[in-house]
Amino acid sequence: MSESADDLTRRTRELAATLVGWPSVTGSADEAAFAQRLFDLMAGWPYFRRHPENLVLAPVPGGPHRRQSLLALVRGAGRRTVALAGHFDVVPVDDYGDLAPLAGQPQALREGLLRRLRAAGDAPLALADLESGEFLPGRGMLDMKSGLAAGLAVLEQFAGEEGRQGNLLLLATPDEEDRSAGMRAVARMLPQFLSERGLDVALAINLDAICDNGDGVTGRVVAMGCLGKLLISAFVVGKEAHACYPFDGVSAVHLAAELACEFEAAPELSERTGRELAAPPAALGLKDSKTAYNVTTPGRAWLFWNVLQHRRSAREVFEAAEMLASRAVARAAARIRERAAALGSDVTPTGAWADLRILRFADLLAAARARTPEIDAALDAEVATLAADGTLDWPTQSYRLTEQVWAAAGSPGPLVVLGVASMPYPAIGWPEGATRLAETIDKARAAVATETGVAIATQAYFPAIADMSFLGPVDGAALDLVAANMPVWRSGAVGLTTPGIPTINIGPWGRDYHHWLERLNVDYAFRVLPRLVRRVARDVLQSA
Repeated sequence: MSESADDLTRRTRELAATLVGWPSVTGSADEAAFAQRLFDLMAGWPYFRRHPENLVLAPVPGGPHRRQSLLALVRGAGRRTVALAGHFDVVPVDDYGDLAPLAGQPQALREGLLRRLRAAGDAPLALADLESGEFLPGRGMLDMKSGLAAGLAVLEQFAGEEGRQGNLLLLATPDEEDRSAGMRAVARMLPQFLSERGLDVALAINLDAICDNGDGVTGRVVAMGCLGKLLISAFVVGKEAHACYPFDGVSAVHLAAELACEFEAAPELSERTGRELAAPPAALGLKDSKTAYNVTTPGRAWLFWNVLQHRRSAREVFEAAEMLASRAVARAAARIRERAAALGSDVTPTGAWADLRILRFADLLAAARARTPEIDAALDAEVATLAADGTLDWPTQSYRLTEQVWAAAGSPGPLVVLGVASMPYPAIGWPEGATRLAETIDKARAAVATETGVAIATQAYFPAIADMSFLGPVDGAALDLVAANMPVWRSGAVGLTTPGIPTINIGPWGRDYHHWLERLNVDYAFRVLPRLVRRVARDVLQSA
């Protein structure tokens, strides 16, 4: 390995240790302090001592603390620019138990984990990984401070080169583990930031991690896009009845249970691209509206699912959801009729089952506006109240707002209202017509694989939710449909303006992120990854 590559490896490892040592749990004061700490570290680099105007802290709206993103620009010749992007927030460390104080000290944590795993006699793969020395633990070591460290090391080395061709821009953001508020704020400001400096971004490289429980084949990849997510919700309205007369009503809980069974892992809401699977939906919440015990059947219920996308549009997702909901409702009605018949001819289910409707939130809102013209003003007031509360997540806020719209519409049950309960993450695919850029990236990938002796593959989609959704090209018509059916969109907090930059992911791999056994494959993260990022960035900058 050349001295330059050795330096890059050493510096990436040093920076990863530093970043992991700075706590930054999402939503904490530590997260808010992180950008300033990173700013202070980078301000000491020779380049930024000469060009302090190229190191910028940008405010991130919302949250209990004053959060910031960091933008660091190293200029060379011309307008052509490559952006390197990474988040610095991490999930909480409580799951480490008595080892939580060591979560930011990888070597000490490794010894503690080895003692725990040897004593417990379980998690044999994790034990073998840590005993081998090939993996390093630590909160954020995998997700994703080692990726950010690789970007920083590449930027620092680029800043020290003479005759630089093109420009490198690092984007370090908070809040990816919650609502991607950092990247969404950067996405809104980025076009003006670039215009003022005369820059054109040809490519963005996200540096996020991939989990691989095998030999790393599926982790050592260049992902040419990113899957998307819609949190599809169902507001279920039944017809209340006394528990002694259940056939006089329609239980919202019964309907919700049928919906949960129908949607769970439904192939109709999954998607496959070649061998890459966008996992089928999983229910992330289900509750009824009752707040105290009584013998009345529940009148309303609320549930929502994680629905992942590759190329499928929001329209197609809604159509599939409506089909599944219709199937669930029909099955529920048929089961009630069968059970009533089994109990005797004197048992008759309510005729309400025959009138059960399936609507979208946009349809319900239109009905509310027709019946209650002041509904929009009332919704805006409620949105402000819910936002000021600060303790309610977006699915809960969506539930409250949908219930308010339903009351204003005067729509009797039973019915099912489908909507979007939280911020969408748009799916990002490789843009048509960018063939030459894709070829440049692939040649760089192949060259680094040869130089390092490590196989590196290409795939269409990064297989997890990531900030890169807010950098790449987005279908505006699809967002319009989402906005119309997302109750909290009107709050203005969603903010899905994207700069439309071709975006790929090149990051580290490891195992068990978001877990106390989170661990990083060391060789790839510190030796191969920074070389790959540097080679792709350099070749793209020089390919104009």
